[in-house]
This record gives sequence, C-alpha cells and structure tokens, in this order.
Amino acid sequence: MTTTDQPLLSVAGVTKYYGDRMGCADVSFDLWPGEVLAVVGESGSGKTTLLNCISSRLRPTRGSVHYAMRDGQSRSLFEMGEAERRFLMRTDWGFVHQNPADGLRMTVSAGANVGERLMAVGDRHYGRIRGTAIDWLGRVEIAADRIDDQPRAFSGGMRQRLQIARNLVTAPRLVFMDEPTGGLDVSVQARLLDLVRGLVSDLDLSIIVVTHDLAVARLLSHRMMVMKDGHVIETGLTDRVLDDPREPYTQLLVSSILQV
Repeated sequence: MTTTDQPLLSVAGVTKYYGDRMGCADVSFDLWPGEVLAVVGESGSGKTTLLNCISSRLRPTRGSVHYAMRDGQSRSLFEMGEAERRFLMRTDWGFVHQNPADGLRMTVSAGANVGERLMAVGDRHYGRIRGTAIDWLGRVEIAADRIDDQPRAFSGGMRQRLQIARNLVTAPRLVFMDEPTGGLDVSVQARLLDLVRGLVSDLDLSIIVVTHDLAVARLLSHRMMVMKDGHVIETGLTDRVLDDPREPYTQLLVSSILQV
C-alpha cells in the first residue's frame, strides 16, 4: 500500500433509508491509497446499499463522503455537480458490476468498450485508442484477435475481464466492485482473482469490494468490514477478522464456510 498522510476516501456517518426501511446506518471509515477493503455480509446486510452511497450512485439520507482529488484537495462528493461526479466516474473511478452486462455495452465490440473510456477523457486518435485497447485486452488475458468481437460472444469470465479492462484503461485510483466473482465457476473465479491481485499490485489501486464470499475477501483485501442489518459490527485486518472473529455473527459466518 502507498504511504500517505491523507485517506483517499473518507466516509462519515453514512445512512440510507428507503422510506421507513433502513438500508445502512451510521457507517464511517477511511480508505487509504493502495488499500483493498472488503465489505462482507449476508444478502440484505446493507453492503450493496453502502457501496452505492459511497460511489455516489445513491444519495445517502445523511452522512458525508469526501474524496482526495489528484490535486490533493478533499472534496465532498455530494457537493459536486452532477457533471463533475460523472466525469470522476469515467476517469478516476471504476465500477465493476456483478453482472458484466450492466457494465458493458453488449452490442459494440470489445475494443470499443475499452476505447469509450479513453474517448471520455479526450483521446480522439483511432490508432492510439485501438493500440491501447489491444494492450489492455492482453493484460486481462483476452486474445487480440477478439478485439472486434462483441461481448455477447464471450463467456462470463471473459466478459468480467473485459469489464475490468474497460474500467482500468483510464488509470483510475479507486475501483468499486460489487460481487465481482458472483455467478462464475470456481476455476474461473480463481483465475479472475489472481488477475485482480496482480493488477492491484502493479497499478497501486484502491478497491472497495462487496462480497458474501469470505474466500474472495481473504484473497483480495487488506482490511474487512462485516455488516449485519445495515450496521458495521466488526472491522479489522482481514486475516485477524477471519482467524479470530470477535463478534458472534462473524464467528457464525466463518464457521459456516469452514463446514462447507
């Protein structure tokens, strides 16, 4: 992880209600440059609501999220204009969906899916865009001769790797991942996780990954937050939380995995 005295993302008291129903409540944490944070919990625990709030896809009922811009200035996400937040999502951030079809344009080529992010930051040179797309397809283990194929011709694992390339081509500093291995076969999951681990190391990425899979959390993350009923009930270094869980709910989660 990068050493710095300023967190990349600061979350304070984030709470989200849907009418009378609570999605998440009073969540606070800092994410540091180069850190991977896993948010774990069962379905309905509030982890995806939290992810959507801190990535500005949802506006929280209360609380704040501050992001350290490249110029070092800390900015409140919800005091930015909509256009500024959208530009941030296309450049300095990435969002990897559980279903790759939600993060890809399925009716344009693989190369165009990657190239669109480059065009969003002003690149208009066709040859350079195509060359960068080929390079990134190679980095996510997709053959260069598939550059003109549409994602609907790809397997689920290839689509997920293409979605990762699309997100990382603009060299973002922060990537949000929502159940990135969900629905993939075990062997495909392992290959994808190895790929992500390598990219985290090579690119010094910060990642917030939401997952119900504790094995994914152990392989990817430095630190873990456990959520239950919309609240963070335990947090700490990933190995510590998994090897010596303190809360009964976390103990139950860990023991259920060990029994499988």
